[in-house]
Amino acid sequence: QVHLVESGGGLAQPGGSLRLSCAVSGFTEDWYAVGWFRQAPGKAREGILCIDSRDGGTNYEASVNGRFTVSIDNAKNTVYLQMNSLRPEDTGIYYCAAEVMMGPCVMTDWRYDYWGQGTQVTVSS
Repeated sequence: QVHLVESGGGLAQPGGSLRLSCAVSGFTEDWYAVGWFRQAPGKAREGILCIDSRDGGTNYEASVNGRFTVSIDNAKNTVYLQMNSLRPEDTGIYYCAAEVMMGPCVMTDWRYDYWGQGTQVTVSS
């Protein structure tokens, strides 16, 4: 049974930083993709970035590129999302998702079967 647990959300001021974690367990394969998604109030869920556990390959959505960084510690089966230069529009519930995936990781939610419970990120002064 694949299980994902997120942690690290909270309140940050504009321009501040937060780091989210996603602990992954239960995959029988030794490689998988992890995507991060967020849902702002009243808006659809959107994919913001992803990482491939095999080679650390990443993809970023334009609005977070250069501000957010994703990394993986394969020894701990944990993915980290470092968020810098936060903006009020980054507010939302952040979800990590995982899936065994051929080819580069993608930020399309229907491609992922396994999801964490979500963690709230609020950026406000």
